[in-house]
Amino acid sequence: MSAPEEYMHEAIRLAAEGVARGDGGPFGALVVKDGEIVGRGWNRVVTDQDPTAHAEMVAIREATRRLGVWHLEGCELYTSCEPCPMCLSAAYWAHIGRIYYAASEADAAAIGFDDGAIREELARPSEARHLPRQQLLRQQALKVFAAWVQSPLKRPY
Repeated sequence: MSAPEEYMHEAIRLAAEGVARGDGGPFGALVVKDGEIVGRGWNRVVTDQDPTAHAEMVAIREATRRLGVWHLEGCELYTSCEPCPMCLSAAYWAHIGRIYYAASEADAAAIGFDDGAIREELARPSEARHLPRQQLLRQQALKVFAAWVQSPLKRPY
């Protein structure tokens, strides 16, 4: 068995563990760097009462804490299911180098985890999205942006 398959077995095992515990949906993930697992997670949405506690998010959070970084360059994400839009975005923000997944988006939709509407919504122009939005106090926010640009303490990411 190849290393990627071994890591995927672990991601699937984590998904099964989460299901057995009743923590949330049937999803598991891990982050690997240089052949070492540096982050593990399973879906904890129900247990944590946190809609962002998807397996990938939990694994990415653990990996960044453990490595003491906010970028995970050189890392791979193994997940028991194709990442939802939030988790895929987090992988981009974290600079994950590669994603391996087992079940597909369609497989997840078939058991009630259908993020197709979110994917469609994100594909729409901003002004055509269904979630109402309203811009307020832009100039005040831009002053904070300007302060960040000038700050000697800023750490771009």
